[in-house]
Amino acid sequence: MTRALPGLALAGAGAAVSIAAHWAHHALPPLVLCVGLGIVVANVFHTPAAAVPGIRVAAGPVLRIGVVLLGLDLIFPDILALGLKALLVVVAVVAITFFVTRWAGRRLGISDDLSLLVATGFSICGVSAIAAADGVIEADEDEVAFAVALVTLCGTLAIVVLPPMQHVLGLDDEQFGAWVGASVHDVAQVVATSSTAGAVALATAIVVKLTRVMLLAPLVAGIALERGRSARDADSPDTKRPPLVPPFIVAFVAMIAIASLGVIPDEVLDRIDDVRTFLLGMALFALGTRVNVGRFREIGARPLLLGLGSWILIAAVSYAGVLIAWA
Repeated sequence: MTRALPGLALAGAGAAVSIAAHWAHHALPPLVLCVGLGIVVANVFHTPAAAVPGIRVAAGPVLRIGVVLLGLDLIFPDILALGLKALLVVVAVVAITFFVTRWAGRRLGISDDLSLLVATGFSICGVSAIAAADGVIEADEDEVAFAVALVTLCGTLAIVVLPPMQHVLGLDDEQFGAWVGASVHDVAQVVATSSTAGAVALATAIVVKLTRVMLLAPLVAGIALERGRSARDADSPDTKRPPLVPPFIVAFVAMIAIASLGVIPDEVLDRIDDVRTFLLGMALFALGTRVNVGRFREIGARPLLLGLGSWILIAAVSYAGVLIAWA
């Protein structure tokens, strides 16, 4: 454990600097800053060899703990209050976005891991979903960073593009909130976009968004199942086989159940949110330090096309769903 301390300290410092920058300028997303700072450290200053064991811990166990704590943001009663029709719409939006993005990634000749990360991030909850999926597939760090950049770019565009479209598309405040919650990636981006239409839009957007986040558990479990089948089908007997359901996803669902009981005071939940952000920040900083910027040229423009296409797809499918469920 002592061998991991230098790397954990470096990742902690990177997360602290990024979160402090977010506090100073709230428009700066802290988790994205963590990735970017990690990339700068690795490619400009170079990561010390003594930090490598701790960086590995931050990108693995620390990341999984952060994802587990994300479950405390969800409660089953709020999700069920949407009604069956709205729940089915949210599930359909996630499923269509995920599978069509995966299909498009194959058609564009993009690597399986990168297209999977993009599909997960765009269909569920942006950076956190990408981190959770990477906890199962352990993708190349350059591809993780590229997926994070894509989902951040499109989520930021949504803050600017979606509000002026509310009245053009004939959406009332509740419908607009549902559209934002079903189509925008990161929770902070959902809040920024929906708040332009007032309190009703904001409240609806948050509930719909957190319902999408709840689908992270079955989606990542499905990815693990698929990877498990691939491992069993491999010729080598030494091929690593992922568990059918990752333990951290079981713990994520358990956190939702605990939060639904209402036994944790709000002030404690606020502190846990701070801890979760810090842990995910450490993990994403660690992933950033393992990125080789020179490889971005090899990845090329096709992933950008995939990300923009996935963003347009989820906006269109969500709009159709809102017209069905919130008519």
